Amino acid sequence: MNTQLFRAIDGLKLPAEHRALLRPGESESDSHGNVHHLPRFFYEVASWQEAHEIRLAPHFKLAELMTVDCREAELLLREFPHYVPCAIVLLARFLEDFRREVDAPVFVSANGGYRSPAHQMGGAKSIHAWGTAADIYRVGDTFLDDIKSIEKYAAIAVSLSPAVLVRPFGSGAGEADDHLHLDLGFLTLTPRQCSETS
Repeated sequence: MNTQLFRAIDGLKLPAEHRALLRPGESESDSHGNVHHLPRFFYEVASWQEAHEIRLAPHFKLAELMTVDCREAELLLREFPHYVPCAIVLLARFLEDFRREVDAPVFVSANGGYRSPAHQMGGAKSIHAWGTAADIYRVGDTFLDDIKSIEKYAAIAVSLSPAVLVRPFGSGAGEADDHLHLDLGFLTLTPRQCSETS
């Protein structure tokens, strides 16, 4: 993993306009009413070039896991630096294990990796705001847009870890019919050089 470019940041020390959008450490309720704290610690990404240079795992670059569309807050979409939760390294590690198991390239959709709490798709209630979820639209030459392909790869994903949640096939709430959604839960990661006391 190319981590020389990574710089860990305490989100509570970011400028006010970034704190308002990223909401570091704030409480948020999920769809079941359970309360979780949004990520407090982030890696700072200076440019798209840097995002393409940072390899989180042998087959996954940071850029693949932070591509969002115009529904992202303008400041977070257009201006650098960008900030991604530190737990994104755990997601990349899981995706690498998944790729090894399926023995094929794994493609994450736009908006399918990290989305800030300010993103219009799910916002802070979305597990994507933790940087621990991925929406996979293709594995090798197979597009994941039918029950057979989604269930096949869902079974492989859940076999890799009891921590993984995969959404079932369907078009209702909490389901997916045009991608494989997998997530590791509401994980946060505190880098060794950071303190949670301040």
